[in-house]
Amino acid sequence: MPWIDACAVSDLDAEEARRFDHGGRTFAIYRNHQDEYFCTDGLCTHESIHLADGLVIENTISCPKHSSIFDFSTGEVETPPACENLRTYNTKVENGRVLIEI
Repeated sequence: MPWIDACAVSDLDAEEARRFDHGGRTFAIYRNHQDEYFCTDGLCTHESIHLADGLVIENTISCPKHSSIFDFSTGEVETPPACENLRTYNTKVENGRVLIEI
């Protein structure tokens, strides 16, 4: 699978999410409180609301519509109403850029 340049490290503050669209798909890129980067599908599995508009706390993202909480490091749902996990993607940082494997 190819590695895609998603954004600059400086585009994300600690505990922040950013939307990334590529190839007709949408993703969410996250930076946690320990300066680690993660990527998941961009839409909540409950009602397809973009997660990058949600609240990031440590390794979780809260959906801005119905407050489902996901662990973005694993994709697991922590709080309903969502009941389906998010798909996660490998990430790495090279030369100040966040790359995702899709």
